[in-house]
Parts: sequence; C-alpha cells; structure tokens
Amino acid sequence: MNRPARTPGYPVRTAVVLGFLLSALVLLGARAIWLQVITSGYLQEQGNARHLRVIQDNSHRGMIFDRHGEPLAVSTPVESVWAEPDALTEVRDRWPALARVLGMSVQELGQAVRHSQGREFMYLRRHVTPEQATQVRKLEIAGVGLQREYRRYYPSGTVAGHVVGFTNVDDQGLEGIELAYDKWLRAVPGRKRVLKDRFGNIVESVESVSLPEPGKDLTLSIDRRLQYLVYRELKNAVVQHRARGASAILLDAHTGEVLAMVNEPGFNPNNRANLASNLFRNRAVTDVLEPGSTIKPFTIAAGLESGRFTPNTPIDTAPGLLTVGRNTIRDVHNYGLITVTQVLEKSSNIGAARIALALNSSSVRDLFVRAGFGRGTGSGLPGEVNGRINSSARIPIEQATLAYGYGIAVTPLQLTRAYGALANDGVILPVSLLRRDVVGEGERIFTEKTARAVRQMLELAVSRDGTGAAAQVGFYRVGGKTGTAHKLLNGEYADHRYVASFAGFAPASDPRLVMVITVDEPSTGIYFGGQVAAPVFSKVMAGALRLLNIPPDNLDGPARRTAQLTSGGTT
Repeated sequence: MNRPARTPGYPVRTAVVLGFLLSALVLLGARAIWLQVITSGYLQEQGNARHLRVIQDNSHRGMIFDRHGEPLAVSTPVESVWAEPDALTEVRDRWPALARVLGMSVQELGQAVRHSQGREFMYLRRHVTPEQATQVRKLEIAGVGLQREYRRYYPSGTVAGHVVGFTNVDDQGLEGIELAYDKWLRAVPGRKRVLKDRFGNIVESVESVSLPEPGKDLTLSIDRRLQYLVYRELKNAVVQHRARGASAILLDAHTGEVLAMVNEPGFNPNNRANLASNLFRNRAVTDVLEPGSTIKPFTIAAGLESGRFTPNTPIDTAPGLLTVGRNTIRDVHNYGLITVTQVLEKSSNIGAARIALALNSSSVRDLFVRAGFGRGTGSGLPGEVNGRINSSARIPIEQATLAYGYGIAVTPLQLTRAYGALANDGVILPVSLLRRDVVGEGERIFTEKTARAVRQMLELAVSRDGTGAAAQVGFYRVGGKTGTAHKLLNGEYADHRYVASFAGFAPASDPRLVMVITVDEPSTGIYFGGQVAAPVFSKVMAGALRLLNIPPDNLDGPARRTAQLTSGGTT
C-alpha cells in the first residue's frame, strides 16, 4: 500500500507571516489605545475646537400692543450672514457669487473681509431675506454661515412712528417707547453648544448652556383706531395749509391716558433709509411753543380763584388799545365793555391783561406752575422738555403778556394735560402712555366751581359768535379755545410766521376727551387757530366720540345751547 506524498513545509515563511500579522495587530491595538485612551482628551479638544461651538441663542423682544391688544411692534425671526475672515480669504474664487447674493460688489466684500482680518467672526449682512438665506446656504462656502436673529416690525408704520419709536439692528431701542422701556422689552440671549460642519452650518444642537429669556410685552394707552383718525386729519390739515409741521394729542380726561399722539411730518419706522434724523423727534414733547390765547382760560381761572372776578364782572377793553409802560397791547377789534366770560369768547388780549394786572403780581404765574407749565409731565418719553415761564413775570408788561400766552413756552403735551385739569373739575392727573387699570392720584389746582365756570365760558368760545366756531361737533357740546401766536425767531417775533392752535374737550356736560392741535407756520394766508386747528378738532372729536360710544349731550342743537349759556342757564 502506497503512502500519500507529503507536502513540503515552509516553517520559516509561516513564522514570518504570522509574525507580521501579530505585529500589525499589536501596532493597531497600541494605536487604538493611544488614540482612544492616552490622547483621547487632547483629540476630543481638537475636534471640538474645529466643529463644536458655543453660540448665542437669541430670543425675541417683547411685543408692544395698543390698549385693545392690537400689535404696534412685533419681532420676526430672520437670518444674518456671518463669516470667518481667514477662512473666507482662502476661497477668493467664491467671492463674486457670494457678493451677488448679498447685493454688494466684490470690492465691498473684500474691503469688509480685510477690515476684519485676525478676527474669528464678522457679519457680512444682517437681516437678509429668506431668499438670500436660501441662496447663501446653497453656495456651501467654507467659513460662511447663517445665524438666527430677530427683526422689529411696526404694523402701524408712519401712523404711530413717533410714539412707538424704533430699534437698531441689534434690537436696542433708539426712540419713543422702544427707548423709554428698553430694559423691559429687551430679550436676554442665552448660549448653546452646537456641532458645525466644515461649511459652518449647524449640524446638531448639543446642549443648552443658558436659556434665553424673551422680552416682556407692553400695553400702551394708545388706541390704534383713534391714532389713525388723528393722523389722517392732521396730515390733511398740513397739506391743505402747506404747514411746516403739526402736532396733536388726544387725552382721556378721566384717567390721564394718552389715546393718540401724532406729529407731522412723520416717518416710517419700517424703512428709515435716507431719512433725516430730525424727523424722528417727537415734537409733542420735545418742542416748545408760546401758546398764545389757549392759555387765557388759566388766566381767567386765576381771576376767579382770587375772588375779585366772576364770570359776569365787566372789563373795559376800549378803545382796543392798552398801554403798559412803553408797550401797547392790542385787540383785533374794539370790544368796549365786556364781561369776563366774553374775554374768552372774543379772545380779548386786553381783557386778559387787565385781569392779570388787577391780581397779585405772582397769582397768574403761580397758577400756571400748578397747571404743570415749566415742569415735565411724567410721560417717560425720551427727550421731553420742561418748557419755561418767564422769570420776570412780575414786571407789569411781562405780567400782562403772560396772561395771553407770551413769555411762556410749553409743549403740546403740557397744554393737553392742563386742559385735562379743566375737564376733570380742577384736578390735574399724571400723564401716562401705558394703559392704566388704576387711575393715578391727581393734584387739585383750582376749585371745582372755577373749573366748571371756565368750561361754560369755553363753550361760548366755540359758539357761533366765538373764535372757535369751526370746532363744533354735531349733537355734542364742546368747549375750547383758539390760539394764534407769532413765532419767536432770533429773539424777535416774526411778522408773518405763526403757530395756529386749538385746545378743547368734549362732551362739555361731562368731559371725557381732551385734545390739543398745533399747526406750525401755515402758509396759504390762513393762519388763525380758529381757521386752521379748530376744524381738525371738530373732525377728530366727531369720529372719536362715536368710536368710543359716548352718548350725545346736545340733541337740541348748538343754537339752543348757546342761548342757554348767554342767558345764564345751567349745564
């Protein structure tokens, strides 16, 4: 029996191969131990340094609402394009495509990158459109990414621009309520750790380091319906009379809340490009004017409070001229012998001056101070000024001119607040731009009897024979006073530059609304307050009374009411 042939062995070769295999396994194991155990911490840090980032986690700014919950300012999420300057420098061939998407030239992009060299982060474009964000993402350029931010949007636009104000690109308040309540509205950003790919895009949110806190909401006293109504009529008046500007304020006489505040010319806070900064100023609180005859009701109030005058006390204004020292005070007409009531009805400068000169030298000035002139209203609006009252008002001529609105500078808001005291039976209330659930404590500046007497006089001032007849409102009793003041320019009164104004309230039986309108430099040849500002009051008040469902108090018509007042009838 034959044995099978033995295959010749190669023990040396086998040992060498096995040795190589075992060596490779040992090396691989050692390498794995080196990477996974010995240097794992270092390598993890290097990986994190390249792809793991702690970024800001933004939240939205608080919303601003009108008194009925309608939005006046909201924050919407948007994307901003950022870049790592050094990484972007290495891909210059991609710059033209990126610049085209961002709406900038290659030169502008290059200049921005060179200016940020050495930094780890730069913004290329803030708050881009969704289409731009999508195109940037598709470009997949290393070192270029997107970051979620929030942009402020103002649904009412120009209508409420001066009141609400606006924010900058970093969501910080710059004007109006946005600035006044910036700390309340501002969000507190958080921080989160994310994993990014080589293009800088976020792949995964790893953990939250600190949670973001959204800003707190704010509810204003403004009624958006009334704000639009005032805006429309004020703008029409500025256009009709080719005025330089105008302001109007509508106040709730019972609470001191500002229901509407408008300035012209206005601005759109959603689009502020190429706008002059002076347009952002809220002239209703930052600019002062000499109020002219709109101040006379407070002169009359001082006279009534003194006990030396009653509504029927005769005042001699003949012959239409009054000489005080070396100065002469004039009326438009020679009204002769008139009553204190008719001083307001006819708007007699001489009558107001005679009342002031008959009182203690400080009586009128002291009442003006109590009425809030020369001090802030407490509105909280940025840039509000105190105005001033002439310190030499004890000199006879200064005392006389102060009585009809010269030598005193007030803001439209101060004047509105003071008329609120007339409407509120002599109690002046703090002004508020925030909706009030509880009425603030007021300060009595004159008696209820004086307030009601002056209100009756102001009803006659808007009667058919008064200077403010154009302020009448159908089926409602209203009261108010016109004003026409020369503008003070370079220390002198300009002959043909005026501020036309009207201040009033309605309904006169139980005043709910107070309104002041000032029109700066009407230039069509019509400039009296009764012609320029009073019609605005009439149109706005008619709409406002209906919108607020305030019942009429003059269904018999204005003629019968005027007859009652003239004959001494009661309200």
